[in-house]
Amino acid sequence: MNPYLQIHPEVEDALNTRRPVVALESTIIAHGMPYPQNVDTARTVESIVRDNGAIPATIAILNGKLCVGLDEKQLEQLGNSRDVWKVSIRDIAYVVSNKLAGATTVAATMRAASEAGIRIFVTGGIGGVHRGAEKTMDISSDLTEMSRTNVAVVSAGVKSILDIGLTLEYLETLGVPVVTYGQDDFPAFYSRRSGFKSPLQLNTPEAIAKMLHAKWSMNLEGSVLIANPISEADEVPFEVMEKHIHQGLEDAANAGISGKQTTPFLLKRIAEITGGDSLKSNIALVKNNAALGARMASELMAIHF
Repeated sequence: MNPYLQIHPEVEDALNTRRPVVALESTIIAHGMPYPQNVDTARTVESIVRDNGAIPATIAILNGKLCVGLDEKQLEQLGNSRDVWKVSIRDIAYVVSNKLAGATTVAATMRAASEAGIRIFVTGGIGGVHRGAEKTMDISSDLTEMSRTNVAVVSAGVKSILDIGLTLEYLETLGVPVVTYGQDDFPAFYSRRSGFKSPLQLNTPEAIAKMLHAKWSMNLEGSVLIANPISEADEVPFEVMEKHIHQGLEDAANAGISGKQTTPFLLKRIAEITGGDSLKSNIALVKNNAALGARMASELMAIHF
């Protein structure tokens, strides 16, 4: 057992009794939405996971521990504090050893989930190759982690502020399967369609679970990206969102924003530009992903045991 890993009793009991568990990241709480919507959304997402037959395990770093599963007080602390680190893989040891509060990104959450024995992880959208990466080399460690860690990621595709085409190419290079749920067009976070054809398509949680079981049973290391399109009622059309993203990117450049501060800045700025519509879509897609992830976890547990 990792001495820095602290598993919530409910999550530990579920793992020990072979019940499905779904990992949830915490950057959406600390850096993805304003308070109190962030905490309310986190609670709602956990409830959706439960309603669909699984136990939620929100992951964060608190008091020198990599916490797998949070209580109400810890959720409030993350959502209502200004000094919470945004923690990716490279930051984990520093934040843990200095006993700082940290919200985990996709990469860091995957690693913690894997350490705890959780195979399904739900998020909003993954990081990827940033626009202009041919000059900046700004590529998220989410992609590298997905090539290493046996945790499936359910998201609404790649964050649309990124270069979706290059991200898909890079995932192919890393050998990470990309499966879109229920359609052949790869989704673009706020939008159902990106204009890029999905490499793979599966239409039921059971089919996805069978693929995951086959992959890991053959010792094919790494994740599978499950791209779950946002519902039609909640999406912002791709062409409309592209205009807002270009404005946000221009504003970020003018403000000198770079590195890991780019994504939180752009999400906040785009929410301002859209009058809150993008935030509503963000919340809706996370809920949608939570329901699918919980059903997948249940199906995978049924196959595995």
